[in-house]
Amino acid sequence: MSDYRQGGFTLPGEAGYEDLTLQMAEKWGADVIRDSDGTKLSPRIVEAGYRIYSTICIIREHNAFAQAHPDAQQQTFLSSDPVLAVDGTLEIEPLNGYFDEQFEINDSPDALPYWQVWDRTENVPVPAEKWEWSDGKVIVYGCIPYHRYTVSFLAWRIWEEINMYNHTTNHWTSEHLRQLDPRHPEAWEYLQQWLRNWCEANPDTNVVRLTSLFYNFVWIFGSDLRRRTRFVDWASYDFTVSPAALHAFEQEYGYALTAEDFIHRGKLQATHRPPTAAKRDYMDFIQRFVAEKARVLVDIIHAYGKQAYVFYDDSWVGMEPYGRYFSSIGFDGLIKCVFSGFECRLCAGAEVPVHELRFHPYLFPVGLGGLPTFMEGGHPEKDAEAYWLHVRRALARQCVDRIGLGGYLHLTIGQEPFNDAIEQMGIVFRHLKELHAGEAPAELPVTVAVLHSWGSLRSWTLSGHFHETDGNILIHINEALSGLPVRVRFLSFAEVKDGALRDVDVLINAGRAGDAWSGGDAWKDADLVAEVTRFVYEGGCLIGAGEPAAVEGGDTRFALAHVLGVDQDDGAYACHAAWDFETEGEAPFRIAEEALGCTAGIRLTDPEVRVLCAEGTTPVLTLHSYGKGKAVYMGGFAYSPQAARMLLEMLLYLTDTDGKQAGLTENPMTECAWFPGQKTLVVMNSAEKPADTEVHLPCGTVSVHLEAGETVFRSIETA
Repeated sequence: MSDYRQGGFTLPGEAGYEDLTLQMAEKWGADVIRDSDGTKLSPRIVEAGYRIYSTICIIREHNAFAQAHPDAQQQTFLSSDPVLAVDGTLEIEPLNGYFDEQFEINDSPDALPYWQVWDRTENVPVPAEKWEWSDGKVIVYGCIPYHRYTVSFLAWRIWEEINMYNHTTNHWTSEHLRQLDPRHPEAWEYLQQWLRNWCEANPDTNVVRLTSLFYNFVWIFGSDLRRRTRFVDWASYDFTVSPAALHAFEQEYGYALTAEDFIHRGKLQATHRPPTAAKRDYMDFIQRFVAEKARVLVDIIHAYGKQAYVFYDDSWVGMEPYGRYFSSIGFDGLIKCVFSGFECRLCAGAEVPVHELRFHPYLFPVGLGGLPTFMEGGHPEKDAEAYWLHVRRALARQCVDRIGLGGYLHLTIGQEPFNDAIEQMGIVFRHLKELHAGEAPAELPVTVAVLHSWGSLRSWTLSGHFHETDGNILIHINEALSGLPVRVRFLSFAEVKDGALRDVDVLINAGRAGDAWSGGDAWKDADLVAEVTRFVYEGGCLIGAGEPAAVEGGDTRFALAHVLGVDQDDGAYACHAAWDFETEGEAPFRIAEEALGCTAGIRLTDPEVRVLCAEGTTPVLTLHSYGKGKAVYMGGFAYSPQAARMLLEMLLYLTDTDGKQAGLTENPMTECAWFPGQKTLVVMNSAEKPADTEVHLPCGTVSVHLEAGETVFRSIETA
């Protein structure tokens, strides 16, 4: 019988540490050795009998070409900070406040026509004849005193952002790497030939690990260390822009984009904002371009007998795994770095042959937030185990093919607790993988649909890792859902109007007023409101959290207030009395009060609403019967094992479903996955101390004892 100690593991090797590389490959059960940024593999490692991944970032490490062809570098629109006019003439230095090692102004003849000057007090553009660019400054004439003005301009990105981060965080001293734009004809020809040359020079490489593709997520640094990151959005398209792209877009779509389509009053077109029609068009335009170019690269790699895997976390913009063009690229594998369960599900469900997770912490001296992960005072095993608890529950629902690590392997020297923890994670992973190869775990006959502006394009994710979006209610709900035994879909508002709710049992809408997740102006569509109303009235269920379906201009703040049984007072109800209520002593499901946030201004619209939890006079958890259906409102939601159990029991109650069908643990700090065909029960403890639980299965109840954080595999005879 297998001891699950070998296979499905990618190890970061390192020249100069050959003995360590081969020792850790044995300990962690690696079948693949890869290089990482800043590391190399020596002949001894390459010839040790392992499959070899080689990492390349196709658009960087071409500084000589970039310096010879500066117009082939990538660009972005930026906006100056607002400057106050005190008389009729104003001078603005556009890059003031930005990190000058990241940007250079593009004032070329094809760029200047896209520049704009705005009176932000009135929010109107200043006519071109009233401003000029001269000697590194924009001079604005005819200003209105005490109005604020900005300049929107194109800038070259002269330092690739991931390389910039590694330099500033890990004190690299090597050359600053630039990035090329494949839309530039000479750059595109150069990149194709460079890849052919690389493949010929690396015959021992089995898998070319593309560190994403062409365009990085947006990460804008400032000059002041008190706000080093001015803006970051892991799903933004701002770094794809150039005069060539804007011209090609206009030729294809018949209308021109302006700087303001990207700058948006200085807020940029962040992913958490509902997209404009122009942004949707531009995104589709870029996605097709990226897919077409990426397919060429994959074909080159295949021509040399190698496989092409792509890493989904750096320059991935335009190749979203749930986008309509991703499968046309032909990648052989997708690699996703993970801190959480929803990221695991994002990877596992993508349409690609091989799914691989890169675990955290990364083998760098300094971790997230500047923590000394692999330095004195660091505890990398604690970080690894904390992330593992999130990932493990998702793997139990939908497994991947491979796991691994990245970074500098020599940092594991003397870190035995970490090394042992990774070894045990590999054993559990392989056991789960084997079970999934035989069958999917039992699930409940419940389909949950998450509704937001992006629909399936942003399946499982919002716009970054958990730590970028931690304050967002919906990402916490996604995290809870990632380990629950239910079917999960992600729908857009247009899909709901087209009848997508026919096969849905529970619809979830969560966010803050006006964001892409709550929906903003989408709820001004009476047909959308009517369709969700019909869905619940005829027996469906709705969960709203935070400020769901919040929109200005209606007779209620929440467009679905009549369904939810609650509304939000934004000041309009100042003279209207609210319904008094009493909080119920018993709820139909367990409540994790610490997971529930309080949203200001929530009040009942129906005296029959059941208030299950309140903070003073503000309801924070309610239950409303509406027609044949039900609706739950939550003022907030923060993921924890107890919160995930609350959500599961809520779903069971709303749909009148018996949880035993898929296995249900009694202790909320534990979860399970039941594989009936293999008569195997997997029970997981998320607590930092031992736990006992009973597991209710269709065939009966099983008692299980687990140590802190333990995973137990139990054979169950059902006869």
